[in-house]
Amino acid sequence: MRDVKLLNYLHMHLLVFIAGFTAILGELITIDAIPLVWFRMLMATVLMYAYIRFKRIPIKVPPKTIARFAFAGVIIALHWITFFGAIKVSNISITLSMVSSGAFFASILEPIIHKRKIIKYEMVFGLVVVLGVFLITQSELQYIEGIILGIISAFLSALFAVLNGKFVKHHRPSVISIYEFISGVVFITLFIAIFGSGFNQEFLNVSESDLLYLFILASVCTAYAFIASVKVMEHISPYTVMLTFNLEPIYGIILAIILFPEKEKMSTNFYFGAAFILVAVVLNGILKNWKTLKRKES
Repeated sequence: MRDVKLLNYLHMHLLVFIAGFTAILGELITIDAIPLVWFRMLMATVLMYAYIRFKRIPIKVPPKTIARFAFAGVIIALHWITFFGAIKVSNISITLSMVSSGAFFASILEPIIHKRKIIKYEMVFGLVVVLGVFLITQSELQYIEGIILGIISAFLSALFAVLNGKFVKHHRPSVISIYEFISGVVFITLFIAIFGSGFNQEFLNVSESDLLYLFILASVCTAYAFIASVKVMEHISPYTVMLTFNLEPIYGIILAIILFPEKEKMSTNFYFGAAFILVAVVLNGILKNWKTLKRKES
């Protein structure tokens, strides 16, 4: 039993490493953010559908539910577009530190969507996050476009997480995801067809290296990571999973510094600001889950 738990802990850290590696792939892939996300979601949809068929998971849900999933699918598509867009115009360190502020947005959105009271300590940690963002902005003004896109991405990520928090109470994660992925692909397809240059030869002319990185992104970092994270939670508490996944930006930034040392070299204030954000996110998770455990015990 202990060996099984240890293997799942190691597996979980591998998943966090994979999540951090997503940003690295965003840097390596040369195509723009919108086609990047279109290819990623299309490939991931095919792989996820194959998994659902293999497992014979029923996916029929009412039209009203599909509409809700579709809305969330558009949100996650926009999150990924702004995420990879931020990497393209700034760098990985800026993007991951900004996206880490998603916990602050979640503390605002969750009371509104789930109709619960605002928690005071979440607001305090929110102010710490704002301070961290301010420090980064002051010292890295040359990356202001990436900072803005990163903050938008963080907000969209928080909105998506809060919406999915409601969905998973009533539906299987794989069912939710397949509809979200399909709607994301449809949304980006319509956007490209109406507002973009369409699916011309230039759009479809993707280099072999980009196709390889896109396949890794869609298979390992999307479809596999999703299925495996659900499996891990059968053996490890959500509290431990949540805390461990807060290491994602740390893994990602360390990887970026190792692989792209020149582009990822930042000022001292950046690291202070990033530390403020990450510490606030981790402490918020610890306090939230400690209070949940206290309520269960009483």
